[in-house]
Amino acid sequence: MIAAICLEDRNGLLFNGRRLSRDRAQQEDLMTVCGAGRLWISPFSAPLFAPWQERLVVAEDFLCRAGPGAVCFVEDRPLLPVLDRLEALIVYRWNRTYPADVYLDLDPAAEGFVLEQQSEFSGTSHPCITREIYRRGGGYGKT
Repeated sequence: MIAAICLEDRNGLLFNGRRLSRDRAQQEDLMTVCGAGRLWISPFSAPLFAPWQERLVVAEDFLCRAGPGAVCFVEDRPLLPVLDRLEALIVYRWNRTYPADVYLDLDPAAEGFVLEQQSEFSGTSHPCITREIYRRGGGYGKT
């Protein structure tokens, strides 16, 4: 399974039960990353991806149900409980500091993930979004 997450500068995910931000260009980028595959998400995230409704798998237990290679967009739950199933992480960085009270619960490097790719693009609400792809035991420049 591949987890995609959006983080502010201190690795915050949520504040007071709400997402910190959202960006249409980030959503489009993630759907491009998914290719012809489906995106697995929670009901909390489903409204963000309404234009791609036919490509979504929406379920409370989506992290338990998603199989190898499945891309899961995670905003409202921890990743440590599914760490043994994580093949890769796609991290979108807002490059801003927002108030947060829920943070990413793992350190990719400490868990054996290696930065494979990093790129930047202009968002619709953020001037610069950084996308980082980490793979378990991978290496920079490998595919």
